Amino acid sequence: MRWLARWLDFVGKMGLFGMRVLADAVRPPFEFAALTHSLAEVGNQSLALMIVSGFALGAVMTLHTRSTLVQFGATAMIPAVQAVSFFVEIGPLVAGLLLAGRVGSGIGAVLANMRATEQIDAVESLSIDSFKLLVVPRVLACVIALPLLTLFMDFSGLLGGFLSEGLTSHVAPGLYLSRAFDHLQWSNFIAPTLKTTVFGFIIGSVSAHFGYTTDKGSKGVGEAATNSVVVSSLLIILADVFLIKCIYFLFPDTAL
Repeated sequence: MRWLARWLDFVGKMGLFGMRVLADAVRPPFEFAALTHSLAEVGNQSLALMIVSGFALGAVMTLHTRSTLVQFGATAMIPAVQAVSFFVEIGPLVAGLLLAGRVGSGIGAVLANMRATEQIDAVESLSIDSFKLLVVPRVLACVIALPLLTLFMDFSGLLGGFLSEGLTSHVAPGLYLSRAFDHLQWSNFIAPTLKTTVFGFIIGSVSAHFGYTTDKGSKGVGEAATNSVVVSSLLIILADVFLIKCIYFLFPDTAL
């Protein structure tokens, strides 16, 4: 039963940590400079990864989808299948997992290193709220940047699918786009894209929790980086299942 006690202890500490982030996020003073810096690290430095990954995934998906739909004479549905699958599920989930791997490990390692080298203690000795300065901007940056990065991944995936399909069937860009969005409305992917704000909060808060609360010195830096990626990825997958159920319940007419 020790594992259950440790698990419940982690859930409780993580819940309190997340609530503290939410409370401090709306309490002045606001660290706009730290938030801008964190947005540059989370958003700008992750943009190339999202675009390349989305493009490659879109091209591969089109190849696999085409080989299946050709058997049923439904190749005209390839753009629609590509758009629906990317905008509704694949884009948000893959973007969240990629950000957890690239940014989550970094947040956990940086904060753990600052804790090990007593930089956080030095900040607090100057009567500065280290939590509000170091944790809250990083979490908010993940919440703000991930939906935007998801859109870049969605459209790069659509571009990769078009180029892959265009080399095979020589379909015109206008025809491909019209078929892609024929069965897709704005309301169909607004909710799936906005759910990435929850993914961003999970990535930021879990990673910051492991880094900010570590007490193992230099050994804790590696553990914080590893635990940040593993736990964030697992919670994103579990949260995705729950959020899909919520979307179907709240928007039964527009959910796909």
